[in-house]
Amino acid sequence: MNPFRPFALFAGAGFLAAILSGTCLTVSAQSAPQPTRADAEKDPVLKAMLTELDRSKTQLQLKDVAKPFFIQYRIEEIERFETKAQFGATTGSQHNHGRVARVTVRVGDYKTDSSGDKSDGAIQMEVLDDDPIALRTALWLATDQAYKNALAAYAQKQAALKQVETPPQADDFSQEKPIIRLEEPLRLKLDAQAWEARVARDSGLYRTDSTVKASQHDVQYSAGSFSAMAKTTWLVTSEGTIVRKSAADYQENFAVGTQAADGMGLERSYATSGTALKDLDSPDTFAQHAVSLIASLTDLRKAPLVEEEYHGPLLMSSDAAADTMATLVAGAVTATRPKLGTEARTNGPFASSYHARVLPEFLDVLDDPLMKNYNGKGLVGAYDVDDEGVPAQAVKLIVAGQLENYLLGREPVRDFPQSNGHGRAAIAGPPRPSIGVLEVTAKDGLTDQELNSKLLESAGHRGLKNVYYVSTMGGNLMPRLLYRVGLDGKRELVRGAVFDDLDQRALRADVVAAGKQLWVANYLGEIPETVLAPALLIDDVTIRRANNKNDKLPFYPPPE
Repeated sequence: MNPFRPFALFAGAGFLAAILSGTCLTVSAQSAPQPTRADAEKDPVLKAMLTELDRSKTQLQLKDVAKPFFIQYRIEEIERFETKAQFGATTGSQHNHGRVARVTVRVGDYKTDSSGDKSDGAIQMEVLDDDPIALRTALWLATDQAYKNALAAYAQKQAALKQVETPPQADDFSQEKPIIRLEEPLRLKLDAQAWEARVARDSGLYRTDSTVKASQHDVQYSAGSFSAMAKTTWLVTSEGTIVRKSAADYQENFAVGTQAADGMGLERSYATSGTALKDLDSPDTFAQHAVSLIASLTDLRKAPLVEEEYHGPLLMSSDAAADTMATLVAGAVTATRPKLGTEARTNGPFASSYHARVLPEFLDVLDDPLMKNYNGKGLVGAYDVDDEGVPAQAVKLIVAGQLENYLLGREPVRDFPQSNGHGRAAIAGPPRPSIGVLEVTAKDGLTDQELNSKLLESAGHRGLKNVYYVSTMGGNLMPRLLYRVGLDGKRELVRGAVFDDLDQRALRADVVAAGKQLWVANYLGEIPETVLAPALLIDDVTIRRANNKNDKLPFYPPPE
């Protein structure tokens, strides 16, 4: 299991929104010159792509078979640096630089095309220099293969449509207004040797820091890493869209682990990340976080096991709530095409929840990829144009607890015929609907003190001897730091717990209060995403003992 958690940063309540009038926006748009194809062709990569696209539009057609109605070329250039260390020494660094092309070809028409469950594109490695023939040759090979794939897929879809009575509930592909958008490419600028030394130093804090080195013999792993990536994407379509965009992300991680006396594995991790190096913790701040994690292992080793089973209130910190929303809500609000022959609108846990209540009435959920920063920190999920060449839009997903919208790319679903700029792709992957910056806010949110008071009131009303507070989560919504809270408010750390029924139903029916302050969680997965969420008080959750297999303790002590 990956010991590293996504970065989470505490942020204050609310944020200042500056609202510009429509007149101001119009004047600004008119004063800025709009780029043209001629401007794009000054970039040798775009010029090669456009030249080959023009050739494919006129020459790509087999005799007596369908001609493509849509072609998209996407080239991504990725520069990545990563360094890792453990136990105070580096394990090595890597610096990779490459380009990859993905070509999408669709035959048929916007109503019924060749797209389906399988990939409708082809991938080809691209050259790093800007030789036009080399660039075009890779695109030609991928286009030829993508066209063959599309013809086969279109024939299969036509046959499948004849086997079902219920027609598709939406068109296969949305028609969108072409745009031309040219951003300046980003490049990695960092001191690789300094980062190698910093990561190695942090991974050895368990034996060098005076406050924790007395327990160094208990530490079974202590690892650190730093990664940085800059990605430039060039995208052109047969509809006339031309885009060059660029993004960067940076992250430093630390993870440490041990075993309790009964063999139970215990681990803690921390990460700091953002869209620029200035977003990361200073060396001293990061070291302080790492040392606090190491010290917490001693408390965890001494902590008692959680009770066998508990049913009752749970207070989630904003950190834990952000992970919960990322797991249970982020994927549920995306809309994907349902299977042929059904009347379903989409797939997933919210497939039939349009206009239905999915959260308490005091919660709203907005996805706004245009939100680049929050309290001065870069949000990795932000972007201006998605990976289908559609401008990003802020989408009100859940209003007063009711689902009012889905996130879509160019694959329509019933009642949602157009993209809202959320077709996002992993490197060389097909676009799919995905969140950008998901913001969960509460009407009349409570302070931490007020939430804790309500937690204790719930215990008294229900005749419980104790309730629970979760501070941080691990993977699969496993509690990392869980506290048993007595009626006097005293918190006792416990270990070995799992949540048994923390799901969408619990979020809809059992969340009774939420906080004011938002936690920012940046997730650097295949598609970077950000979630902002407040603390949550859940009225009824099942907590039980995990009863997992505990490995044997080491037979002899570590070296000194």
